[in-house]
Amino acid sequence: MSAHPLRSYALLLASMAVVGSYVALSKPLVAALPVFLLAWLRFGIGGLAMLRQTLPQPGERISGATWRALFLQSFFGNFLFSICMLYGVSKTSATAAGVILATLPAMVALQSRVILGERLAPRNLAAVLLAVAGIATLGLSKSEAGSNSLAGNLLLIGAVACEAAYVVIGKRVSAHLPPLRVSALINLVGLLLMTPFGLWQATSFNFASVPVSMWWLLLFYALGASVFSVWLWMSGLRGVPANHAGVFTIALPLASSAVGVIFLGETLHLPHFIAFGCAVTGVLLVAWPGKRG
Repeated sequence: MSAHPLRSYALLLASMAVVGSYVALSKPLVAALPVFLLAWLRFGIGGLAMLRQTLPQPGERISGATWRALFLQSFFGNFLFSICMLYGVSKTSATAAGVILATLPAMVALQSRVILGERLAPRNLAAVLLAVAGIATLGLSKSEAGSNSLAGNLLLIGAVACEAAYVVIGKRVSAHLPPLRVSALINLVGLLLMTPFGLWQATSFNFASVPVSMWWLLLFYALGASVFSVWLWMSGLRGVPANHAGVFTIALPLASSAVGVIFLGETLHLPHFIAFGCAVTGVLLVAWPGKRG
């Protein structure tokens, strides 16, 4: 356990806040760029930004087991997550995306229990149950109803499962490699996986049709997704168990919904506030100093 848990908490919250921001801001991006091309450009920009960390490091030896973990982390957390998230956001609102992604703590806790054998301490379990209760409240609300939202919501649920796998697998990888090296390598794997699909869409796309503002937004999305959020998360993850860290993914939907309301003109309703109240209470249960069961 980290000697400075509050620093780990801050890093984890910052990481998920960055993710939540680019999840919401990806909505205008998918309106301007095809999904596979957008994801491919994201990985390409991230690769250029981390070129030094991507190249082989002097004296470094990466075991076969670590390479397999890196591949799986990128396959679920980069490749599949990007596809499910981008297509999902294109079919529903940024606020709805934030609501659905709030199920991440429960999914992370479940996968941590099954994959890593970590037990659920009472405080962590209570936080997970609060997050689930918040989502149940929103599930009974009609404020997010829409004719084209079901497919988008299902895709976002798939994104939740992929992101949870990324969180759990990352706990093992973070013990063997520095955070920036992990960021660079999983970005490289994501780029390789996405290249055939990105090239396919690039051949028939009119790049001149994209406004300059969207290219700046793409730059933020790429650096946030491939560099900053991963580095912050992997750094924070070193100090806490995976199922403990999972509760801090609640910052993702909070940030996503905030961006949706402030920048995209979406509206929050009472069920959203109830759900987010549950989420914040869950975070306090985990982060508040004291003995953990």
